[in-house]
Amino acid sequence: MSKILIRGAKVLGGEPQDVLIDGATIAEVGTELSADGAEVVEAGGKVLLPGLVDLHTHLREPGREDSETVLTGTRAAASGGYTNVFAMANTFPVADTAGVVEQVWRLGQESGYCDVQPIGAVTVGLEGAKLAELGAMHESAAGVTVFSDDGKCVHDAVIMRRALEYVKAFNGVVAQHAQEPRLTEGAQMNEGVVSAELGLGGWPAVAEESVIARDVLLAEHVGSRVHICHLSTAGSVEIVRWAKSRGIDVTAEVTPHHLLLTDELVRSYNPVYKVNPPLRTERDVLALREALADGTIDIVATDHAPHPHEDKDCEWAAAAMGMVGLETALSVVQETMVETGLLDWAGVADRMSVKPAQIGQATGHGRPVSAGEPANLTLVDTEYRGQVDPAGFASRSRNTPYEGRELPGRVTHTWLRGKATLVDGKLT
Repeated sequence: MSKILIRGAKVLGGEPQDVLIDGATIAEVGTELSADGAEVVEAGGKVLLPGLVDLHTHLREPGREDSETVLTGTRAAASGGYTNVFAMANTFPVADTAGVVEQVWRLGQESGYCDVQPIGAVTVGLEGAKLAELGAMHESAAGVTVFSDDGKCVHDAVIMRRALEYVKAFNGVVAQHAQEPRLTEGAQMNEGVVSAELGLGGWPAVAEESVIARDVLLAEHVGSRVHICHLSTAGSVEIVRWAKSRGIDVTAEVTPHHLLLTDELVRSYNPVYKVNPPLRTERDVLALREALADGTIDIVATDHAPHPHEDKDCEWAAAAMGMVGLETALSVVQETMVETGLLDWAGVADRMSVKPAQIGQATGHGRPVSAGEPANLTLVDTEYRGQVDPAGFASRSRNTPYEGRELPGRVTHTWLRGKATLVDGKLT
């Protein structure tokens, strides 16, 4: 088994320490460590974090391998510092059976770049009419614990209640894409001043907030766990805050793009800014940052949504919704949360590794950087500044809203159970 000595790393942003990896495990953390025959990585004051965990990734396989595959998506994940991703169910065929989730899980095992935990669909075919095989997916080799129709809302209250009741049996969680479909028919962007001026169909905040309000009450009624995907409005923050004050078992995520970008960018009519839920207002962005800082929003999740260029290089109305995010997420969080003083690096580790691992029950991930723990780690050069160049992405798709934008920070190394998947910014 190989030994790796990471020398002089700021563990969770603290004072420089040495970290010795022996095989798949962290053997020792301290100062002036030495190990005969160990490969030495000179960290030089870079920040060492537990490997990141993404509770919301679209890997597109099976069915849309022109956008992404499990292999390319996990390579992108490793490039961004991730050691575990949860793959959404809106594939072709839909991941609504034990067979499909096991296929995705095995593809993740074969890739070797990060662990892949499939998310099972809540309803058959994401059609919202009949519960999928939740128990069979949980009992499969994939061991599914998170279920979501993401891309669509479980809009029927009875179906949502049944799903919440069902997953209680194995402490699973239903992750809701909160979008009342009747309120968003024809929607192209956030409903507000900008949509009115541009004449584009609006996606009102209440379409998200009304579903969240219903679902936290349903979760309270049945005593189950509900997770809110890509929360995007100030009003949604207040509902989740109220629900938590009542002791309701609700968790919520925010995407990096909703922490940074606003609907003013839609004035360019560049479809790279078209996403669901849509980019909101500056007021919403600031509310989301505060909520992530105070713990109302539990985690950052990328909603990595790759699309081939023909689905984005077209007129706004015809363009697909979504953005790639795995390779830029940590940089955006550094800019919006760390450099604003809202979170320290320990807080980033909590929101991007510890909490998502807990919500998704990702064994061995989100663990402390200490002796005896799995060596799932990422090393970040926080002093780096550079322009985003999608030509260098590991993802198969290039639909990033940050092209040409200067962002801080760069992941230089990622280790999955002691095995390097990224070294000096290059995939192994």
